[in-house]
Amino acid sequence: MRKRILIVSPALARANNGNWQTASRWARFLRSVHEVEVTDTWQPGDPAPDLLIALHARRSAAALAAFTDKHPDKPALLVLTGTDVYRDIHESQEAQASLQRATALVALQGDAVNQLPAALRTRTHVIYQSAPALRPWHPPAQRRYIDVCMIGHLRDEKDPLTFIRAAGHLTHPAARLLHIGGALDPALGEAAMQPRPRYRWLGPLPHADARQRLKRCHAMAIASKMEGGANVIIEAVTCGVPVFASDIGGNRGMLGADYAGYFPPGDHEALARLIERSIADPDFYALLRRQCAERARLFAPGAEQAALRDLVDNLLHANM
Repeated sequence: MRKRILIVSPALARANNGNWQTASRWARFLRSVHEVEVTDTWQPGDPAPDLLIALHARRSAAALAAFTDKHPDKPALLVLTGTDVYRDIHESQEAQASLQRATALVALQGDAVNQLPAALRTRTHVIYQSAPALRPWHPPAQRRYIDVCMIGHLRDEKDPLTFIRAAGHLTHPAARLLHIGGALDPALGEAAMQPRPRYRWLGPLPHADARQRLKRCHAMAIASKMEGGANVIIEAVTCGVPVFASDIGGNRGMLGADYAGYFPPGDHEALARLIERSIADPDFYALLRRQCAERARLFAPGAEQAALRDLVDNLLHANM
């Protein structure tokens, strides 16, 4: 029997960020077997779904509280984001209350589970996000630019200044940094607009266009201060593009403890050295590609869909 599922996401399509990508993809995975709606809230007067899925412990706290108070007999699934795991659950009473209210929790990579109180880990499930594989792009023998991209809106958690400043330390004549994302922080937008010979800010792009640009890059950089399980890592890995990642728990949970492409958070010179080395040292670049390829199976859409459907079925059947 088809059930009604409501996904509450603090970000909808116009935001075009990681929360929206997760909500949209999960809705698509579940619609073949259930009725699914995505919204940004739930209030006591609204129709009650059979299952509520809430993204973000703090920002969806009001909806989760209202639902569990009004319908304590119905299951609620909470999906933990990066700011949840690495900040809010340690500081925010709303986020902490959400952890207790949820019937089950989802972490988007393994390190996130270690951040939770021990009592909650038994009802926490790790579900890696996914992206369809794209046919790898084979660059021409001679190319004007060797592009490294960063995809993410300009806000403090993503630390775009580390990427911007790395451009000033590049020496290879073809190296160029491309930045895709909207300026959510005006000051960071001002920094991105300053003329720099090896940096180009492209602004926000539609998701499909951003991914096509990504697949034609030499590598992708993610400089974040905190991440729950970055979609952009998955999208890079599944189109054969290696990653330079800030050495934080959320990125280690995605790429593995022994990954060779980490740099200290905030260290723009170290990021620049990784970029230069990947261009100058074919063996190092091949190692990064090989390590990323080994993680790709974790990010297959079929694996994510199967894990999600299994968890949803278990929650719904337990409530029958």
